[in-house]
Amino acid sequence: MSERPRNDDPDPTTPDPADGFEELVEAETNRDPDLAVIEAGSRTLRAQAGPPQGDGVPARPADPEVDRALRAVEDELAGRWGETKLDPSVQRIVALLDILGSPQRAYPAIHITGTNGKTSTARMIEALLGAFELRTGRYTSPHVQSVTERISLDGAPIEAERFIETYRDIAPYVEMTDSQQEYRLSFFEVLTAMAFAAFADAPVDVAVVEVGMGGTWDATNVIDGDVAVITPISLDHTDRLGETPEQIAGEKSGIIKKDATVVLAQQPVDAASVMLKRAVEVDATVAREGMEFGVLSREVAVGGQMLTLRGLGGEYPEIFLPLYGAHQAHNAAVALAAVEAFFGVGSDHARTLDIDTVRSAFAAVTSPGRMEVVRRSPTVVLDAAHNPAGALAAAEGVTEAFGFSRLVGVVGASADKDVRGFLEAFEPIFAEVVVTRNSSHRAMDPDDLAAVAVEVFGAERVVVEPRLDDALEAAITLAEEEGEFSGAGVLVTGSVITVGEARLLLGRS
Repeated sequence: MSERPRNDDPDPTTPDPADGFEELVEAETNRDPDLAVIEAGSRTLRAQAGPPQGDGVPARPADPEVDRALRAVEDELAGRWGETKLDPSVQRIVALLDILGSPQRAYPAIHITGTNGKTSTARMIEALLGAFELRTGRYTSPHVQSVTERISLDGAPIEAERFIETYRDIAPYVEMTDSQQEYRLSFFEVLTAMAFAAFADAPVDVAVVEVGMGGTWDATNVIDGDVAVITPISLDHTDRLGETPEQIAGEKSGIIKKDATVVLAQQPVDAASVMLKRAVEVDATVAREGMEFGVLSREVAVGGQMLTLRGLGGEYPEIFLPLYGAHQAHNAAVALAAVEAFFGVGSDHARTLDIDTVRSAFAAVTSPGRMEVVRRSPTVVLDAAHNPAGALAAAEGVTEAFGFSRLVGVVGASADKDVRGFLEAFEPIFAEVVVTRNSSHRAMDPDDLAAVAVEVFGAERVVVEPRLDDALEAAITLAEEEGEFSGAGVLVTGSVITVGEARLLLGRS
């Protein structure tokens, strides 16, 4: 392990999609038999159908006065509890929204929870709904570069002026609520109220809402989602949500409301059991990946991948998705099923959505900071993976999509994560790893991170650069040592904050 000195130089036969889906069904059927009892009491959703604009990351406001006003709002929000400090109650957000006239009840919603893939899935759902001429509001977290990314209208981040106006509109009621509660509203609770108020004011036809953490006690769980989406569950935030997938699923299944439709991504058996029990309890309808919908086929394509998806109403062939990795294909299947369920496909009628509209929507999807290429020669890829499951998906995705001859990692992680598990997922594909930190107070000390990295990679493969800009330079220099046409690359990962700051440093503002 060393402090790196500064470098002054600086056509095969395509299988039948129907056969692929039968394989999915068979694999899903051969799971834990205990689930059969649960499924017998639930209603599953599958239609009997025949065959069948920018990257969204705003720069700082160009107007100095608007920029100052936005910074003032950011400072006020930052003075509240951070979004990782939780009090398990929705009492405060309910009190605030009651004063505001319950704006979250002014529109239907699709509510999304899970461990990984929530934001990408939300962006795909938003794109599909928008393509079908519905006005959308999307609320996601955390942000990559600007807090205004979290609230989107019509597929674009809310303008800074509107963000400021929304905050100022609700600020007196926030203060009123603060004075009546044991604890002040948190950063995330205030942002959630802002989103719901902005959506009602727009007004939107449908809101796509991602939880902040968990489900039952999350501030977003004051909405009654017509469709509840649960992306893959794995271990993360174990100090708050539970130490097993089953325990975490119990918390996340709290977003499943009475008579809703639940769209389940592929899940660990214990987690699926908990979610299906919850669906039975509230008489929710269930659509499961691998049973009612799924990915029939996928091929790597220039700039992304080509998919055939099985939806609730039938097949959707030749879907181009400009995102990398098998995990994004599965996110696409989940997003499609969620939108079909929202439109009543599989319950009210049995038909596919217009295929050309679906194709155009997916082709326009972006997901900043998720396997995003921000530089060439050498290629620099950003991915916001921050837990072992996310790291495994990223490792598989970057290997499949890019085939680098040598890959250098830049890792800046949070201290409260399973850093060892995260690094172990990347060990087979990183030739070297440059450990660093981002600007967050939650960032792991680079020396502590390096100590774990040495145990995983060996000292000779670990470089320490406490500053992120120096870490990027060191990694690019290592990649360039292979020569201009070597096919070496750099992957920056470990945290959304690390990725966002790297994105700025590399000129993607």
